[in-house]
Amino acid sequence: MSKLWGGRFTKGTNKLVEEYTASIEFDKVLAEEDVQGSLAHVTMLGKCGILPQEDVETIKAGLNKVLDKVRAGEIVFSVADEDIHMNIEKNLIEEIGPVGGKLHTGRSRNDQVATDMHLYLRNRVVELVALLHELQGALIGQAKDNLETIVPGYTHLQRAQPILFAHHLLAYVSMFRRDAERLTDSYKRINVLPLGAGALAGTTFPIDRHFVAEQLGFDSVYENSLDAVSDRDFIVEFLANASLVMTHLSRLSEELVLWSSTEFSFVELDDAFCTGSSIMPQKKNPDVPELVRGKTGRVYGNLIGLLTVLKSLPLAYNKDMQEDKEGMFDTVATLTGALQLFAPMISTMKVNKARMREAVNTDFSNATDIADFLVGKGLPFRQAHEVIGKTVLYCINEGKFLLDLTLDEFKQFSPLFDDQIYAVLQPEAVVNARNVYGGTATVQVQAAIGRAEADLTAAGEWVKQHGGAV
Repeated sequence: MSKLWGGRFTKGTNKLVEEYTASIEFDKVLAEEDVQGSLAHVTMLGKCGILPQEDVETIKAGLNKVLDKVRAGEIVFSVADEDIHMNIEKNLIEEIGPVGGKLHTGRSRNDQVATDMHLYLRNRVVELVALLHELQGALIGQAKDNLETIVPGYTHLQRAQPILFAHHLLAYVSMFRRDAERLTDSYKRINVLPLGAGALAGTTFPIDRHFVAEQLGFDSVYENSLDAVSDRDFIVEFLANASLVMTHLSRLSEELVLWSSTEFSFVELDDAFCTGSSIMPQKKNPDVPELVRGKTGRVYGNLIGLLTVLKSLPLAYNKDMQEDKEGMFDTVATLTGALQLFAPMISTMKVNKARMREAVNTDFSNATDIADFLVGKGLPFRQAHEVIGKTVLYCINEGKFLLDLTLDEFKQFSPLFDDQIYAVLQPEAVVNARNVYGGTATVQVQAAIGRAEADLTAAGEWVKQHGGAV
């Protein structure tokens, strides 16, 4: 069978051109969405009297047979047929004869491919929000188990102030909640129907775009036919949102790599999420977080790649836009894989509470509280800061920590010190002194867990409403 568009041409396409311009090797992923859109389109053609109902039913039956073959892996996609749309249509015509050629009435591949990508990304966004839901749940579970676990908090990767480990984990819950919110908000821009825009200007057939939108579950249709076929903002937005998710996963990955090292020994990742060395039998490598950290760059690259493709394109459709798909598919696969691994990896992670406590007891992260203690005694903060700096320097020179000092040693730096300083310097006291909204005090962290669980319930409802599972 010749090219479906070959009537105007006098010679066949150069084989190298065929191979270079074909997209079937990657856009075959859209097979189900392509059939789904075609079923809605042909149903509308029958409703509007554009095709006789007999033809409509024949085409629908043929499309369902083609879909069954796709799912069974029985269709061999051909580079000669360029893309998923032409491959599906060729197979349809082979299945039901020339009547299959009527399917493309009133549409173009331009609005067809845009519709396929809207359908595809709509489903993937719901799945990704559900996976973020699972990861947040895993982090909340670990936070609940570590409400009394105190760990050094860091700035500049230097020990700064003691915090609850639960508080640290909840920081990532907040990040991933924002990620989920961005994805759910993007859904309304994804869930807009381009079909019916034709190649760029609409169609002469009396179609009903809103009927198609209703069948496919779209909330609205594109207002402008040029915009409908040339818009890829929804993919750029998805790639940007995915890049932020990967940023947050990469930050957490970096901490897992550090925490699981011998130098920290704060956590141990389950064997199921680590690998060994081919030469060093003692090694247990945190390969999953390392690889997630590494794959973050490819997701960034997919975002920049599409922005670069779009930056100089005149309206409406251009062949350059074929480059919108591989990066999108790759990002979906990369992000999905990372999230699928992260939730169980966090859930099964063992926390070395004793090592964390040891770290807190052998540093100067409680120094700020001495300054606050002296401020409470009436000393200006800047003077208190200097006093504590000298006290810490003395400890370093003497090989001591603050709780090792006698009261007389404290008093040589300020007469305002008294026995209360020892209670103030206890890690639990340091943590619970920060009893402000969003702070690390136990009561505040407990409240934060409650809020996080409520948010998670609401997110779960959104996923269920949009056809996903949690």
